[in-house]
Amino acid sequence: QVQLVESGGGAVQAGGSLRLSCAASGIIFSFNGISWYRQAPGKQRELVATITSSGSTNYADSVKGRFTLSRDNAKTTVYLQMNSLKPEDTAVYYCRVRNSVYWGQGTQVTVSS
Repeated sequence: QVQLVESGGGAVQAGGSLRLSCAASGIIFSFNGISWYRQAPGKQRELVATITSSGSTNYADSVKGRFTLSRDNAKTTVYLQMNSLKPEDTAVYYCRVRNSVYWGQGTQVTVSS
């Protein structure tokens, strides 16, 4: 079955960095785009960034220039490098096979001021 496992979350101070990973199994990874979403307490889940099967990337305006997506098809893993973190980046981060019903379980990111 399809499985997505996020890791790399944690607690950092504002201005710090984290790298999230999304390891996928059960899909032909190289054929699929992967999206990252986040959900802060009391807010709707929002799209953060997407990387297509060809490696093209798109970012929400709120993270553009600070977050970078990459993928390693050999490791069937997508990475979300998050720099210059702000308290408003605090949320649970989820990865998803693009345009599918397959989601990971989420990883918590907490940024303190």
